[in-house]
Amino acid sequence: MRRRRLLAAVGVGSLGGLAGCTGEGLVDGGATDSGSESDSGSEAGSESGSESGSDADSTPDWPSGSYADYDTTTVEVQTADGDRLGTVNAAIADTGDKRYLGLSDASTLPEDAGMLFVFSAEREDVTFVMREMDFGIDIVYADAEGRITRIHNAPEPGPNENGSEQRYPGSGRYVLEVPYKWTDRNSVAVGDVLAFER
Repeated sequence: MRRRRLLAAVGVGSLGGLAGCTGEGLVDGGATDSGSESDSGSEAGSESGSESGSDADSTPDWPSGSYADYDTTTVEVQTADGDRLGTVNAAIADTGDKRYLGLSDASTLPEDAGMLFVFSAEREDVTFVMREMDFGIDIVYADAEGRITRIHNAPEPGPNENGSEQRYPGSGRYVLEVPYKWTDRNSVAVGDVLAFER
């Protein structure tokens, strides 16, 4: 059995601030953050916890398009007892531009794919929005230990809506975006844990 570690080991320093952090900054299918954190980019490229293409379980068509060059990590959701609930190959948004873009440039998201946002510290009052999204997602907040603190099922914006008014608040150190109602299909609940394989 491969050794498992909590997401806390996922290059926390390498991801800097969340996109659009300008006082109350908005980030894609993205977030609003009331904290301030600079994104100097000087730590970009440090340990990300994965290498693209090295995981046999990776989704072959994710990340693709605008996301093809993103680093990835396999994120496993487990119960508090360590039972596996589901696994996704998550693209890591590791620059300010990537975090601001979030998933808004994707037309779909495969069932076993996602995007991982990592903060350098616990955050309060973070709100993700569905700006320019073409599909619904689940937005999963987790604390520094990877324990899930809040889950939102965020449907795609309606006709003539850009999604900016769809706001999904939470707090934590990690945010995982997965396909719409993926958490329901995999019986994921608050208190479960985000972990990654190394």
